[in-house]
Amino acid sequence: MQEIIAKLNYYRMAPRKVRLVADLVRGKSVKDCLSQLKFTNKKASLAIDKLIKSAVANAKNNFKITDTDNLIIKKITVDEGPTLKRYMPRARGSVSPIRKRTSHITVILSKQHE
Repeated sequence: MQEIIAKLNYYRMAPRKVRLVADLVRGKSVKDCLSQLKFTNKKASLAIDKLIKSAVANAKNNFKITDTDNLIIKKITVDEGPTLKRYMPRARGSVSPIRKRTSHITVILSKQHE
């Protein structure tokens, strides 16, 4: 069985925030996911929406799948990317660290079993 993969690396948002949106769409059909993400009030929903559309385009162009209504999200993972380290000045000349986290998002689509 073919697996269609799309990746988004170095997305500038913390993985725990992206996982909230990824959990909404895991295991659903692509059509349902795109309509769900359209009305989700999270910034990460735009990136995941775009990534799913990219995976569908990969299915059409690379695997010659014409019927994209049968595709489901088999697996969606959100892993931690590199952390940007910044510092904020505080009282009495001290500093406190700020960790700006990044995410690696991977979407794997497969055909729905009938």
